[in-house]
Amino acid sequence: MTATDYIATHSMVKDYLAKALADDATRQQVSGETYARVKTQLQDSGACLIAHYYVDAELQRLAEETGGFVGDSLEMARFGARHPAQTLIVAGVSFMAETAKILSPEKRVWMPTREATCSLDLGCPIEAFDAFCAAHPDRTVVVYANTSAAVKARADWVVTSSIGLDVVEMLDRRGERILWAPDRYLGRYIQSKTGADMVLWDSACVVHEEFRLQDLDALQKLHPGAGLLVHPESPEEMVLRADAVGSTSQLIAAAETLPHMTFIVATDKGIFYKMQQRVPHKRLIEAPTRGAGGSCQSCAHCPWMAMNGFARLEHLLTQWPKDCEAQVDETLLVQARRPLDRMLAFTGAA
Repeated sequence: MTATDYIATHSMVKDYLAKALADDATRQQVSGETYARVKTQLQDSGACLIAHYYVDAELQRLAEETGGFVGDSLEMARFGARHPAQTLIVAGVSFMAETAKILSPEKRVWMPTREATCSLDLGCPIEAFDAFCAAHPDRTVVVYANTSAAVKARADWVVTSSIGLDVVEMLDRRGERILWAPDRYLGRYIQSKTGADMVLWDSACVVHEEFRLQDLDALQKLHPGAGLLVHPESPEEMVLRADAVGSTSQLIAAAETLPHMTFIVATDKGIFYKMQQRVPHKRLIEAPTRGAGGSCQSCAHCPWMAMNGFARLEHLLTQWPKDCEAQVDETLLVQARRPLDRMLAFTGAA
């Protein structure tokens, strides 16, 4: 069974996708009273809220207003490691909370729900990945941050989408051959840009894999002057059409620097909150997923990111349930820290 088959048949993935779509259909805006109450609870707790661009706008706003942080996974890792708070709340997915714990083992790291995982993480189980690495013993193992602590512990390097290309380019110049995991689209993009010798694990993000040209042509005809911003976890056909390709932070920067007044954005729609802050005078449009008659599963919003919400955050702040705390096995923590430290040193953040 390939990693893609694993995702397709994993009942939990299907259940969460269905739940997230139902939640999106029924979710109501957080009331001012609820927002104020949770904000006070957060401030009284002394915890620092670190939110990813893909969670709901209210959570991003709350992080901003309470001295926390909103960013991509690399920026979140940097911020959590440097912030003096001894309690971190990660509004994102499980690998982000694990990373925060690995980099700050002395801190307590929590999530609104530990059920919030990632299709790339699920699609790269450690047993199968260990066998894949064993089959290619002469290669430098580079894994995307969207993986478990166990997979990171097996790696030589951990990268995010913002630095993956630069790291592989550096390793290629040194003559190293690469084993890449888990996102095949991001791996192909990096391979096409660097010419590096790479073998790729076969998995994909359930959000970004949905973007297709099927309806994009029609949308671009309606908005002929629009720029196209594409995350490199998307299929190659989208990447080739794009005006800018990059990580979430890089796409936000592109929206600022490119001259277009309208952008079609091919990544999780949660990014619109911060992107619109930076370009309030520009129009942002969601890229189509699967097209007319297609089977949209994620509808451009990660089902696990959607599991973070005010109700779950308030439950955490009032109950601090043990199953919401991120824990990493001590041996794995030490092993996974090495490639993460290399990542931070590469970016000058160590």
